[in-house]
Amino acid sequence: MTLLEGLRAAVGVEHVLTEADLTGSYETDWTRRFSGRSACVVRPADTAQVAEIVRLCAEHGAPVVLQGGNTGLVGAGVPAGGEVLLSLARLTQLDPVDLDAGQVTVGAGVTLAALQAHARAAGLDFGVDLAARDSATVGGLAATNAGGIRVLRYGSMDVQVAGLEAVLADGSVMTRLTGLAKDNTGYDLVRLLVGSEGTLAVITRLRLRLVPQLRERAVALVAVDGVAGALSVLRQLKPLLPDLSAAELFLADGLDLVCGKLGLSRPFPQDHPAYLVVECAGPVDPTDAMVDALSQADGLRDATVAKDAPTRRALWDYREKHTEAISLAGVPVKLDVCLPLGALTEFVDGLPGAVAAVAPEAVVVLFGHLNEGNLHVNVLGAGEAAGAVTTVVLERVASYAGSISSEHGVGRSKAAYLGLSRSPVEVALMRSVKQALDPQGLLSPGVLLL
Repeated sequence: MTLLEGLRAAVGVEHVLTEADLTGSYETDWTRRFSGRSACVVRPADTAQVAEIVRLCAEHGAPVVLQGGNTGLVGAGVPAGGEVLLSLARLTQLDPVDLDAGQVTVGAGVTLAALQAHARAAGLDFGVDLAARDSATVGGLAATNAGGIRVLRYGSMDVQVAGLEAVLADGSVMTRLTGLAKDNTGYDLVRLLVGSEGTLAVITRLRLRLVPQLRERAVALVAVDGVAGALSVLRQLKPLLPDLSAAELFLADGLDLVCGKLGLSRPFPQDHPAYLVVECAGPVDPTDAMVDALSQADGLRDATVAKDAPTRRALWDYREKHTEAISLAGVPVKLDVCLPLGALTEFVDGLPGAVAAVAPEAVVVLFGHLNEGNLHVNVLGAGEAAGAVTTVVLERVASYAGSISSEHGVGRSKAAYLGLSRSPVEVALMRSVKQALDPQGLLSPGVLLL
C-alpha cells in the first residue's frame, strides 16, 4: 500500500487533498511571505486518525508539517516542499466546562474565539486573547506558547495548559489530561511540548485552565512622549490599578497607517509620538478608578476613557487594526522580539536608522505588549533586502540581551538565528531532545532547529 492509499484509508478520500486548487490555501501563510508545495493535505478528525497518519508517515519516511489556523508568522505551518501537511482544523471537540476545577478539555483545532465563547457561556473566561482570535487555534497557541494582549495579568499560553494529549513521532499517543493541581512525578512532559512548535509531537487535545469572567471593563487611550513616556505612565498606573489587564503600545506612524488604510478617525486633535491602550477588568465597573489613576499620572499628553462598549471597541481598534493595515500596505518582514524594559527606548529610537542602513526605502512600524517588552517589528518595502533587514534587527535585539522570538516561535524564518538567543550548550540539548523523540527528524523539519 502506498502512503497516499494509507492516508485515504485512515481519514477518507475527501480529507486527503492533492489538487492544487484545493491545497493552495494551506500552502501559503496569511502574510504571503512563506509558501511551498505539499505532497498532500490530510485533515484528520480525532487523535486516533492523527496517530495513524503519523504512523504511516514514519513507516514511509515521509516528513510532516503541522498546521492549525495558519495564522503563524514564522513559516512553521506551511511546507518547504514535498511534506505531508497535517491540518488539525477538524479537531474541534469542546468538552463541558469543569466548574469545580475551572478547566476545560478541547481539541487542538478549536479557535480561540470558540473557546472564549464556550468558557463564557459557563461563566468563566480564557486568559489568553489576541487579535487573530477568530482564526488562531488553541493547538497552535500552545505549540508556539503564544501570549497576546493579556499576558500582563494572566501570563502566556504555558500558564494556561494544565494537560494535553499528543501523538509522538512513531504514532504512539501520550495522554495527560487530568489537570491535577499538583503532580510531582518526574519530568514535566506537558511543559516540554508547549512551545516546541510541532518539532517533538503533534498536540491533539488540551486541558486548559480558565479564569473568572470579568464583565466590567474600562479602556483608555493615552498619548505620551515616546516609549520612555509610555513606560513611565505604565509604571505609575500599575500600583494604582490592581485590575489592570492590558497595556498596548503603538507609535505615531502606526496610527497614521491604521487611520489612512482603514478610515478610522484620529483619536485626538493633535498628533503625538506614542500611544498606550490601557484596559482594566473587574467584577465592578473600573472606569472611575481608571479616570482617577490617569489624573494622578505624570507625563500624559492627552487621554480619553471609553464611555461604553462601542467606544471601548473603537479605542482597541487603533491597536488591533495594525496588522490589517500593515497587510494592506504590502508584504512586511514581521519580527516578534522581546527586549529588557530598560533597553526598550534605546532599541526603538535606533531601529529606523539601523534598518535604513540596509534598506533605505523601508518603513518600520512598531507595536506591542509594553509590560513584557514584547515588540512586533514590521518592515514594509524591504524588497530584496528582507534577509538583511531580518539580520540587522535580530542582531540588534541580541546586542541588548533580548530574545529573537517572544510569542510567535522561531519557525523556519529564524532558525538560522537561534544562536543569538540560545547558547551552544542549550542548542545541543535541544537537539538531543529532538533526536530522542523524533529520531527520523520527520516532524516539522527545518523548524526551530536546522
